[in-house]
Amino acid sequence: MKKWISVIILAILVFSLAACGQSDEKTNEGKKETTTNEVFKIGAIPDQNAADLDKGMTAVAKYLSEKTGMKVEFVPSVDYAALVTSFQRGEIHMAWFGGLTSVQARNLVPEAESIVQRPRDAEFHSVFITQTSENIKKLEDLKGKSFTFGSESSTSGHLMPRYYLSEAGIDANTDFDGKPNFSGSHDTTYKLIESGAFKAGALNEAVWEAAVKEGKVDTKKVKVFYTTPAYYDYNWTINSNVEDVFGKGTKQKVKDALLSITSEQKEIADLFQTDSFVETNNANYKKIEQVAKELQIIK
Repeated sequence: MKKWISVIILAILVFSLAACGQSDEKTNEGKKETTTNEVFKIGAIPDQNAADLDKGMTAVAKYLSEKTGMKVEFVPSVDYAALVTSFQRGEIHMAWFGGLTSVQARNLVPEAESIVQRPRDAEFHSVFITQTSENIKKLEDLKGKSFTFGSESSTSGHLMPRYYLSEAGIDANTDFDGKPNFSGSHDTTYKLIESGAFKAGALNEAVWEAAVKEGKVDTKKVKVFYTTPAYYDYNWTINSNVEDVFGKGTKQKVKDALLSITSEQKEIADLFQTDSFVETNNANYKKIEQVAKELQIIK
């Protein structure tokens, strides 16, 4: 009799432990749905001084961490193409792209979304600059002159300047003094003109304005002679995998955090030259995509 009682008690204990184990497993499974040790990685096109970019984007990562509760990290990219590739692979969860690179990234990741931009990005401009000693006053005057763009994947440093050159009847492949150069970044572009390495070039209006304000460019040697019409440009684009990796609602949480940035976040405001961000959407960059296809920069 005692033997049977012992067997019954042992069976009850085993069943209870198994039930507890299943309960813990379910609890843990539930936690997996809402918590993760994954790091939310952000990137940015390397279109200006690397030290300034790293400082500002690290500040963005810190701010997003505080606002969302996620671990956020800025991951630098060696060039524009590398950032687009990392985004395609899902290694970068959100990136500060130019208009062209955001289109390229979304073509590769169709469910990705451009969600936030600066107010000025809805009416962005490129500036064409030249040496003050040159008699260049309009785009047509660039024929026969040496010329540098920024990065080949830059919206404001290549795509839109090339488009407006074409509109002025200038073929960038044949009408300059030699093939056009690609400097790689906007700050390098104005330095090349300042040094006399090239007679003229085109770059991001915001970078130019900051360089003038901070005394980084000698305006006795370099001047703006043409500013393009407005177009949509820079934006934050979020990857399609964030809800799966970090949980439902992550996209909105990150978007709200970006929209809450003000001038009080000085390092961020200094990098982006803005005291606020506004909502945007994929449709705003249709013209960028159209121009890129016309110029055969994308298929």
